[in-house]
Amino acid sequence: MTGDPQPDATIGDEERSVVERALEATLFAAETPQSVETLAEHLGGMGKGAVRAGLKTLRRHYEPRGIQLVERAGRWHFETAPDLAHLLRREREQVRRLSRAATEVLAIIAYHEPVSRAQIESIRGVQTSAGTLDVLMEAGWVRLAGRREVPGRPVIYATTPEFLDHFGLSSRRDLPGIDELRAAGLLDPVEEAFDREVEKIGGGNDAEEGEDDDGNAA
Repeated sequence: MTGDPQPDATIGDEERSVVERALEATLFAAETPQSVETLAEHLGGMGKGAVRAGLKTLRRHYEPRGIQLVERAGRWHFETAPDLAHLLRREREQVRRLSRAATEVLAIIAYHEPVSRAQIESIRGVQTSAGTLDVLMEAGWVRLAGRREVPGRPVIYATTPEFLDHFGLSSRRDLPGIDELRAAGLLDPVEEAFDREVEKIGGGNDAEEGEDDDGNAA
């Protein structure tokens, strides 16, 4: 078994270590992304350090190729290189479009999770319909994360590994900041939600005139 991979090492098929070949074969055959712990156990209790080193070497090896080894939320899998994905689409991909309400709710959950429905409504300044949360859960981007240990024990929501994977994030630490959102023109729903919250905290009466997700007076 080889030691830690060298940063600039280029590993060919013949020179690849037993560990790296075993990891490569396991990940190709796996139906779902695999964690370091799962891989180590599958490979006969192999040390986690050796698994991590092998994964990093394989990731570098595949960086310039048509498929790449990526880590999402602590789990590893192979996927098509982003610049070649269009070659595999036989039909025009149907873009999933979220309503403005769903976009706001998803952003709030991503940046504040775990968060309850009451907290979401407090930030947005309007009622949140159950259908909005259902859409996000059906998309696989939001999950039930338990209950908050307060009176009433409200359900709390969090994002999923599929959310990270869809938006190309390794973890929530990779979520864009305010400046990045503004530069990309994606800030409006979030910015307006926070503006409403600031106005409400400031003691204004505008909150009484809020609407729910269907545009009905609260």
